[in-house]
Amino acid sequence: MKFLELDVRTALVVHGYDENNQEVVEQVNEPSFMTKLIAIERIQSVSEQYILVTGSHGRIMYWEYRDTMEQLRGRLAEAGMVLP
Repeated sequence: MKFLELDVRTALVVHGYDENNQEVVEQVNEPSFMTKLIAIERIQSVSEQYILVTGSHGRIMYWEYRDTMEQLRGRLAEAGMVLP
C-alpha cells in the first residue's frame, strides 16, 4: 500500500443518503490543517479545493489541502500515479 503525506483539514463529511436520495452532509469547520499519511487507494478525486476520500462506514469526506492542484499533480506524477 502506498501513502501520500499531505496537510489537510476536513471540510465536509457525507454520511449517506436520506429517504429522498439526497446526500446527508455534515459541514466541518476545522480551524487548522493537520499532516496525514493518506493511503492512495482512499483518494477518489482531486479538485482545486478538495480531495475526495473514502472513510469508514461508507462515508466519503471532502478534505481541503494546503498545496495547489499543480503541486499535488506533480507529486503524484513523480510517483508514477498520474497518466499523461
